[in-house]
Formats: sequence, structure tokens, C-alpha cells
Amino acid sequence: MKLKTHQATAKKIKITNGKKGQGGKKYFTRHAGQDHFNARETGNTTRHKRKDTQVNHVDLKTIKKALPYS
Repeated sequence: MKLKTHQATAKKIKITNGKKGQGGKKYFTRHAGQDHFNARETGNTTRHKRKDTQVNHVDLKTIKKALPYS
């Protein structure tokens, strides 16, 4: 029986191709807290939130289970 992909996770996580010798696939997600209340934050904080951040290694097992065919 085929496994189902968890669509909410699939929409939030971007997976890069793993090249040999560079440690395999990497999982990226967006920073939290970009919707509102951003006027009070410094320019550095706003600029850093624009970039994707690598998923913590603690969460990788759960993410890989939610995305069986990635």
C-alpha cells in the first residue's frame, strides 16, 4: 500500500538535491514571525528573516516520515 505525503509539511519544507561529498540532502524552512508587528524589529532581524533556515536535526526524523517519497 502506498504511503501518504503530509501536505502541510510538504508545503513548508524545501529540499535541496544532495550532491556526493557534500553531506546529502538539506531541508529548509522559512523563519517564523514575518506576518505583522515587524516595525519594532531592527533592520538586521528583518533581513535575516527573509532567508530560509536549515531545519534542526532533531526534527529531521519526523519530517522524513511525513515526506516518504522525497
